[in-house]
Amino acid sequence: MKVLLINGSAHKKGNTFLALSEAAKTLEQQGIETEIIQIGTKAVRGCIACGQCKIKQLGRCVFDDDICNRVSEKLDTADALIVGSPVYYGQPNGSVLSLIQRMFFSAGEKVVNKPAAAVCVCRRGGATAAFQTMNMPFQMMNMPIVTSQYWNIVYGREEGQAALDTEGMQTMRTMANNMAWMLKKIHADGDPSYPEREEWQPMHFIRNS
Repeated sequence: MKVLLINGSAHKKGNTFLALSEAAKTLEQQGIETEIIQIGTKAVRGCIACGQCKIKQLGRCVFDDDICNRVSEKLDTADALIVGSPVYYGQPNGSVLSLIQRMFFSAGEKVVNKPAAAVCVCRRGGATAAFQTMNMPFQMMNMPIVTSQYWNIVYGREEGQAALDTEGMQTMRTMANNMAWMLKKIHADGDPSYPEREEWQPMHFIRNS
């Protein structure tokens, strides 16, 4: 089994990386492979709702000039997902939101039923709002959300300070242990057992009379 961890910070070895690394170390101690991928400092375009990924049944975004499709490809071999982000103005990093929105819309079939967790890192405040925002796409994609002893929040401003947040680091380990437990239960017989679901019946609130 493998867990893909997305570092949504522009700082490659910053506090978000420290938080994800603590989770990854715990997962590996449980015998689960991990990979941390960083979104980097290059621009990640937002979804323009062109719908070409669906019309052409591409299984990826029609725009291939940033990291989005490369991360989508890694979901093929991942059994679970952890997304970490610093908090900017009470929100996740805009680049990681753009990535998740495009990736889930264009290649959403790759994440359905896979356990997921969000991790937020902040200096002082806004983490709970960012954390709630990051969890909403998981819920829409039928991804079981992995909980911990607290919200998955770690505190630290300067590089390396997250390691001083002993409760935050413990929260990462608890979340990772919970994810390992869930994955082992799902894959207990070697073949994932997922619930049967009704066919989606989408509608909106504007109806013809």
